[in-house]
Amino acid sequence: MESDTVWRHIDEQRAGLADMLDGLEPEQWSTPTLCEGWTVRHVAAHITHSASGKPRLLFELLRSGFRINAMIYRVAVQDNRSPAELTAALRAMRGSRKRPPGTAELDPLMDVLVHTQDIAVPLGIDRPVPVDAAVAAAERVWTMGFPFQAQRRFRGVQLAATDADFQAGEGRRVEAPIRDILMTLVGRPAVAIDVA
Repeated sequence: MESDTVWRHIDEQRAGLADMLDGLEPEQWSTPTLCEGWTVRHVAAHITHSASGKPRLLFELLRSGFRINAMIYRVAVQDNRSPAELTAALRAMRGSRKRPPGTAELDPLMDVLVHTQDIAVPLGIDRPVPVDAAVAAAERVWTMGFPFQAQRRFRGVQLAATDADFQAGEGRRVEAPIRDILMTLVGRPAVAIDVA
């Protein structure tokens, strides 16, 4: 997928997530998400942090003892912006191509696609994904290794999308929509397809 197309999808998905979040009742912001221990507010805050600058990231990483996941969680939980401020921050990211150091261009796309589902599924909101964007994100997860280790976790299985041109792995064929494959690859058990 070309760079401009990746960023167009990122902008569209961030704006769509902001619109979805604007429609929530105040109490829904405290709903647990598919990210264990994270609420809707935490996940929304986390997505806005991907445009943070390198100096802030390095400072926060140092404060967390260089434990990346601990840093990401702490920064999201301590973010005290209101829901309106969080959705405004998502919209303000439009056109920005900032991403955390050490990440690939497809990572913010994967992040917003997955985290939108992390929020939507527990709230009972059916949020379709753009198929070509989900394929690009799934291909990225399949090849990236850390932190998902998809190739190791799905050894002996071939995942094939029923609604897109996507296949990964070798072995027993398991078919599902690309959205479900993506969520399975990133380890979300609540929407995981049965590969047993």
